[in-house]
Amino acid sequence: MARVVVTGGAGFLGSHLCDRLLARGDQVVCIDNLITGNLANIAHLREAAGFEFIDHDVSDYVTVDGEVDAVLHFASPASPIDYLEMPIQTLKVGSLGTHNTLGLAMAKGATFFIASTSEVYGDPHEHPQKETYWGNVNPVGPRGVYDEAKRFAEAMTMAYHRYHDLDTRIVRIFNTYGPRMRPNDGRVVSNFIVQALQGQNLTIYGDGSQTRSFCYVDDEVRGLIALLDSGENDPVNIGNPNEFTVSELAEIVVDVVDSPSEVEYHPLPVDDPTQRRPDITRAKALLDWEPTVELREGIQRTADYFAGVLGNS
Repeated sequence: MARVVVTGGAGFLGSHLCDRLLARGDQVVCIDNLITGNLANIAHLREAAGFEFIDHDVSDYVTVDGEVDAVLHFASPASPIDYLEMPIQTLKVGSLGTHNTLGLAMAKGATFFIASTSEVYGDPHEHPQKETYWGNVNPVGPRGVYDEAKRFAEAMTMAYHRYHDLDTRIVRIFNTYGPRMRPNDGRVVSNFIVQALQGQNLTIYGDGSQTRSFCYVDDEVRGLIALLDSGENDPVNIGNPNEFTVSELAEIVVDVVDSPSEVEYHPLPVDDPTQRRPDITRAKALLDWEPTVELREGIQRTADYFAGVLGNS
């Protein structure tokens, strides 16, 4: 049994991570300021043995009483609609928040785990993207506040690893979806499912030929835990290597939901990547991990969740 701090633990991905850690017997300290997180995501955990919630912004000094074995830094706005509306907070949680949580890990002698992103690759010239690829990022574009915050977080994490000999992990997360996504978070999966359930046209930005690789949240969390338990300090891609165009995703969603929705096209946002697909060779070799949930099945599970949420709103 370990005692694990999860920042951003009331968010979509963080709450599923809290679930998995508790299920295997760990104690969990969930820290979240609820800017994009939601107490409903952890309501089922509030009375669970070994679970503690702290309402706090990790961009400010972070302290936790007692022993800590691992610090998992997942706090950050993570969808375009969020980090474009909160650019300063996004940069602060990636810089100050990472510094503060690294300091906590140092003070406790704990492993530090940073949730980075495929966005560090920008609009990639390499396809699929390996961890050795340095990326093609516009640092002064509107998406740069998220991309560069994560790139800085990786650099600071490796500095602590090299200079302070801190045990660290870096995961580069590709598009992840599933229950507990926010209906209005602006991500393509949630957008399409909500629009389809409500009989609205599905909004495609660009011509729909841009590609993404969608990983169901259960697969993603399984990979995260495997990386945490490994001794691997260099970045590791955790994502689904099966690549779909946005138009193909729209067709699957309409079919799964059995919706009369059609599609409508809008201009592509600035610096929106044209293709995204992880090379997971390292994850397979180092962690014995690869995703197992097919996109259609994952969309069905996610649509069932949203149907319940929208039905209750």
